[in-house]
Amino acid sequence: MALENFLIVSSIVFAIGLYGSLVNRNAIVVLMSIELMLNAVNLAAVAFSRYIVPAAVTSLPHDTNLETAKEAVQNLFVGHVFSIIVIAVAAAEIAIGLAIVIAIYRSRSSVDVTELSEMKN
Repeated sequence: MALENFLIVSSIVFAIGLYGSLVNRNAIVVLMSIELMLNAVNLAAVAFSRYIVPAAVTSLPHDTNLETAKEAVQNLFVGHVFSIIVIAVAAAEIAIGLAIVIAIYRSRSSVDVTELSEMKN
């Protein structure tokens, strides 16, 4: 598959997540939609890392010094590492978000996002 295919799928998943977070009123569905958007970013980061960096490494001239080659190889997994960090942050975000949603449900018996604006005071 080409890079464009992964980016198209990533864009579609991001658009679905954005639509879900803007349209739905249920807080749990909004959290799931945000997770979809984060996973779309992960897909794009890994796709860029997989397709762009190896092409740059293979296009190095043969007389390249060792330091430049080492830097190119170190950049090989930047997208993958970024993806792992985003997954860890997303796991923390969903844990805190669900804890807040459960606390709101216990106090209000509803997880409707439009009712949350009443909690300002």
